[in-house]
Amino acid sequence: MLTALETTSVAIWVGESLWAYPALLACHIVGLAIVVGLLSMRDLILLGFFQELDSRVFSDLIPVVIAAFCLNALSGFLLFSSQASYLAGSAPFLAKLVCIAAGLSCTFGLQKRGIRSIAIGPEVLSPDLFTRTLACLSLSAWVGAIIAGRLIAYIF
Repeated sequence: MLTALETTSVAIWVGESLWAYPALLACHIVGLAIVVGLLSMRDLILLGFFQELDSRVFSDLIPVVIAAFCLNALSGFLLFSSQASYLAGSAPFLAKLVCIAAGLSCTFGLQKRGIRSIAIGPEVLSPDLFTRTLACLSLSAWVGAIIAGRLIAYIF
């Protein structure tokens, strides 16, 4: 199945074109910067840093995060398609996927909580222990995904 993916015309174009792979990698990095940047700021605020900022602001930015994640998923799949057989056995790649899944789970958990447990009327309360734990796990997962992603080029 992976070999069949690698032999599609799109995968061959990504792998052989002078511009496709670098352009897709640039898109992947931009999407990564937006997703991890916004979610990391939210997590840091929930952990007590930058208390002058209101974590509820990030509710308005969720469509931006979703769009950037979709950009990442599409560009990541296209990059993967050109080396599917190699990457399927790569420990850093698999670790990256696990970290992304963990980061998404934490993000969905925080969204489900709506961070509304923090805001009650005009008062803003400190996040509870579970919310802070999710924020810490989210931050760790996204940092882990970045590190694992970089290690793909250096470790099999």
